[in-house]
Amino acid sequence: MLKYLGYFAVGVFIGILAALFGLGGGFLIVPTLNFLGVEIHHAVGTSSAAVVFTSLSSAIAYHRQRRIHYKAGLLLALTAVPGAYIGAWATSYISAAQLKIIFGVVLFLVAIKIYRKKSAEPHEVKLEEVELDYKIIPLGGFIAGIASGLLGIGGGAINVPFLTAIGLPIHYAVATSSFAIVFTATSGAIKHYMLGNVETQWLLLLVPGLIIGAQLGARIAKRTKASSLGKAFAVVLAFLAIRMILKGLGYPVP
Repeated sequence: MLKYLGYFAVGVFIGILAALFGLGGGFLIVPTLNFLGVEIHHAVGTSSAAVVFTSLSSAIAYHRQRRIHYKAGLLLALTAVPGAYIGAWATSYISAAQLKIIFGVVLFLVAIKIYRKKSAEPHEVKLEEVELDYKIIPLGGFIAGIASGLLGIGGGAINVPFLTAIGLPIHYAVATSSFAIVFTATSGAIKHYMLGNVETQWLLLLVPGLIIGAQLGARIAKRTKASSLGKAFAVVLAFLAIRMILKGLGYPVP
């Protein structure tokens, strides 16, 4: 009984972080499952399926808060899905190790920029008043998709910095990223399920906690100041960047 409560607690913790930063949670689910003895390919596949539930729960919570920019989210997802397939296909022809180092360095620099950047509070800027360049958003989604398929990182690591860079305040960027990930994660989960990489028993153990955690994470985000949320996101992004660089250098990082 204690073991199952432990899995539930792990799911809640990952769900909170996933919703809080709009990252989906795969960056924590994969190493957690691998640590628990799940083979890495099955850990990735099961994580893809789990992220569907995490991001969906996050999106529902953020929908209630009216913080999702639906047009931007749909444009991101529209090009991220084919981008992910192209990225997965390109792994057979491009050295992923070198790309991880380069991409990790870029992400680290982006993390520094986000840490220093000031973002408006939700009560200062209404969502319908935010003006975005919709022509460039599909490009950002495509890049996020390729990075996801080629380097094995979640689209949120690209979505949130990209959306903030084009003028969306951090709270709205996190919410919109969570919404967009529903579509990209579903696409990846279907592919992994067809390959037999989804461990349903682990899915059943983690999903309840992930769903509840995502709801809690969205509530925490609502009460967090934009400056604090931006700095916290930058720290998480820097962690992901360092992890990617170490993996690219050949270190056995989960």
